[in-house]
Amino acid sequence: MNKTVRNLSIVLFVFGAIALMMGVAFLYQGISKNMLLVSIMKQEDVKLSDLGVTGSMANEVIASQKTAQIAGDTVREHRHSIAPTYKDLLAGGKFDPTNPKDVTYAQALNLENYLYVGVLSYGVTQMAMATGGFMVLMALALGAIGFVLLTVSRKLK
Repeated sequence: MNKTVRNLSIVLFVFGAIALMMGVAFLYQGISKNMLLVSIMKQEDVKLSDLGVTGSMANEVIASQKTAQIAGDTVREHRHSIAPTYKDLLAGGKFDPTNPKDVTYAQALNLENYLYVGVLSYGVTQMAMATGGFMVLMALALGAIGFVLLTVSRKLK
């Protein structure tokens, strides 16, 4: 019994160490990619007011999940004022790069996609950080249980 408890504690220490390493890796990736996103978006220095947004957030630079979502939704509204869908824009024809309306619509679609990819990216970094934090907590729990079992196995001698 004593040897079984000791071996179980060692297994828990190993799993705890693995969970800790993975948790730290997830936290590092989540935090570093989040910082990269913020940095890249701040470099563009586009404010919500530049897109016609008014209100209390109008002077905020688009550099967070919330501001990117607001900006993406705003660009989408503007794009839909040109044409409700891409199919409606073409009206049975094909894209005409010499037509300013077609070009403006395409540029708006690209900007909208960029902003929504930013929203998605912020979500992924938040998931990575949450997963990493959970793994670190589990590593600490496994280590604590392993320590308790090791202590119990020594007392059983």
